[in-house]
Amino acid sequence: LNLSDYLSDVPGNNEISDLVEVQFKNTRKGYYRNDNHLDLVKGDIVAVEASPGHDIGTVTLTGSLVPLQMKKAQIKGTADVKRIYRKARPADIDKWEEARGRENGTMIQSRQIAKDLQLNMKIGDVEYQGDCNKAIFYYIADARVDFRRLIKVLADTFH
Repeated sequence: LNLSDYLSDVPGNNEISDLVEVQFKNTRKGYYRNDNHLDLVKGDIVAVEASPGHDIGTVTLTGSLVPLQMKKAQIKGTADVKRIYRKARPADIDKWEEARGRENGTMIQSRQIAKDLQLNMKIGDVEYQGDCNKAIFYYIADARVDFRRLIKVLADTFH
């Protein structure tokens, strides 16, 4: 077996980085600080800072490659980068799985609500934050949609 470090010539490759790339539902990713110096590897499930509360995601990248990915994504500076709280506990994972289990039903119900309000839009997906404190509704529309009434009805229905 012949191994080589194909990144050995990349400037700064040997530097330690406390930044971590975390993936959420589908391909949504975020970058977080590992201030607690947790021993994280790709595939670890972590609880990360969110607003409000926390979210749960899977580590997809660690080390010196993370700043390069952030640069590629045109993220400048780390002052606003949120932090990783901890590796997910069993209770975190249970709550996360509960949240994921609610997403399809919420999407179907929210589509009906949008239709009842006669909004010309299609809700394509719903993603609950890992602690169930927040839901993100992804939609498409051919034109601008005033969805202020929809937000009120969704908040009343799902909160």
